[in-house]
Amino acid sequence: MSADALSLAVTGAGGRMGREVIEAAVDREGVAVAVAVNRTETDPVAGVPVADAADLDDLLASEAPDALIDFTGPDSAVAYAETCADAGVPLVTGTTGFADAQIDDLRAASEAVPVLKASNFARGVAALRRAVREAAAALPGYDVELTETHHNAKRDAPSGTAKSILDDVESVREDLDERVHGREGDAPRGPGEVGVHARRAGDVTGEHEVLLAGNRETLELTHRAGDRGVFAEGALDAADWIAGRDPGWYGFGDVLDAGAE
Repeated sequence: MSADALSLAVTGAGGRMGREVIEAAVDREGVAVAVAVNRTETDPVAGVPVADAADLDDLLASEAPDALIDFTGPDSAVAYAETCADAGVPLVTGTTGFADAQIDDLRAASEAVPVLKASNFARGVAALRRAVREAAAALPGYDVELTETHHNAKRDAPSGTAKSILDDVESVREDLDERVHGREGDAPRGPGEVGVHARRAGDVTGEHEVLLAGNRETLELTHRAGDRGVFAEGALDAADWIAGRDPGWYGFGDVLDAGAE
């Protein structure tokens, strides 16, 4: 590893996204995976040995990586955030499904180290969110429906990305304040509703569609991810950007804005 290479730690190395991140890092010039951990025994990934997650604190102390990338679960992500805070290692997490109290725990860690949390690391999703905010603001009174589709093993529903998009809509449309998850029986649309529909099927990586309808017209904004590599690449971009930053709470939009300057 060269002295100026970006040194990373990766948690959940045996999971889908952990593997993707390690493989993307190995393929990217100027990036090295110094630490990879998993909570269960795991074979090396792309030639990178995987250690026991219980040893993460010692590994961070000995290897001093520039950033840690986490795609695990809410409980483990919070624990890893606390470990990063103690070790002084910046954290990038794409984990979703946090409870409000767990978000508070992540924010507490951001007082000691920079924490970048994003529900999605695809640049196209970041552009979609900006387009949704603009469209929702420009079309007052139009009905809004959101549909997301993911693989059949995804645990949280709706997805973290869907929740972020809903937050975006509500931030510019004060009249929409009730999220209705699916409809059944006699269920005409009521005032203030945003319809939310989660589909789980096959090996779909991720699709998000926002429908705005009114005034005898419809507008559909859609993003489809071809494979998980797009999220891994975005996470690497975020880790590169956050390394050396001051403690604080950051989002993927900060990375995109910096690239546009």
